Amino acid sequence: MTATVKIGIRREDINRWERRVPLIPSHARELVDNHPLEIRIQPSDIRVFADDDFRMAGIPVEESLSPCSIVLAIKEIPVERLEKDKAYIFFSHTAKGQRQNMPMLKRMMELGCTLVDYEKMVDDEGRRVLFFGNYAGHAGMIDTLWALGRRLDLEGVRNPFSILKPAHRYQNLTEAREAVAELAVNIIDRGLPGGLGPVVIGFFGYGHVSQGAQEILDILPVEAVKPGDLPGLFREKAGTTRLYKAVFKEEDMVRPVDPGRAFDLQDYYRNPHLYRSVVEDLIPYLTALVNGIYWAPQYPKFLTKPFLKRLYGGGARPRLRVVGDITCDVDGSIECNVKATDSENPVYVYDPARDEAVPGFEGHGPVVLAVYNLPAELPLESSTYFSRGLKAYVPAFAAADLRGRFEDCGLPDVIRRAVILYRGELTPDYAYLAASVG
Repeated sequence: MTATVKIGIRREDINRWERRVPLIPSHARELVDNHPLEIRIQPSDIRVFADDDFRMAGIPVEESLSPCSIVLAIKEIPVERLEKDKAYIFFSHTAKGQRQNMPMLKRMMELGCTLVDYEKMVDDEGRRVLFFGNYAGHAGMIDTLWALGRRLDLEGVRNPFSILKPAHRYQNLTEAREAVAELAVNIIDRGLPGGLGPVVIGFFGYGHVSQGAQEILDILPVEAVKPGDLPGLFREKAGTTRLYKAVFKEEDMVRPVDPGRAFDLQDYYRNPHLYRSVVEDLIPYLTALVNGIYWAPQYPKFLTKPFLKRLYGGGARPRLRVVGDITCDVDGSIECNVKATDSENPVYVYDPARDEAVPGFEGHGPVVLAVYNLPAELPLESSTYFSRGLKAYVPAFAAADLRGRFEDCGLPDVIRRAVILYRGELTPDYAYLAASVG
């Protein structure tokens, strides 16, 4: 007879805005009905699905997850909440050696834990199978447009973006989209402020994050232009009855250091040190920049502090008002992202002259939106979407034998690739983290 595996779902406590859940009530019930599983969930006062929603689905709400061998979560787990020998599955943000999460990883090693990171679950072609990126894009674009309106208000520029609220202040994505549709009508009827010239939104990247952001922007009257065509757009003095978007792909963002070499995408991925960033030639044409790329330290940086110091060091006000860093790599490809924020205080102005963040919208520099957990601003839709994907992998998690060698545990490849720790030891693919853990 197959033993019943106990799975716990912890409450999210990284901040009061994190209302998501990895498994929604109906999906948890479906798993219990069809597999030898018991699922319990910790109580939460803020979760988008209330405790009673789980109780009605027959899922016990219990404070203690000690009986559970597997614990599911969304965000990082405080070190004092970790328990010996458990398997944890969540977005750990450790694979790049993120300094702030190394104490957590070290403690998991000490406790003999197994760690599976959703972000590293990829198929045979390297594509992620579980993600919130599209909802990060939705929320990030709404917040970027809202931030643009607030910044223009402070400049004394009347603008239609002022009708928007941050994404978390809408009941759901449908209500948020309706607000953006109302903005579209206002732009069509009244146009955009003439003094701004063409309003251009630039997108770094074209994956799930960028696609989600563009879905929101495309509700507005918008025309797509190639990044290389931006200078011509300004020479032609484009009108103010629509916005323009420019989606930057790798070939728009980097060039080989050797001028005699041609750009090659796979070569760039293999040898990023042989390439240099060229996007700063085009950033002065942007009104707002939305960053949605995957970035790691071996790749070039794209919006640097020295460039911003030059851009904002002249007499004229630069066009760039807002940087929506949806990816939110602090000190990463967008160097003016000097700290992450939350939904309560989502933005700051990066002052290039002083190299510091100034809270709010007022200051000499771009407004930076750097909310660490943007999908949490749309908790109902993002939880449901993620849960739909996760439930397909939970039975395989539960069926694995985590008592023996990693090579013999029986996890399918898509999950095996995401095992950062196995019984307290770094797996071969993540052995490089030993230097970061210390």
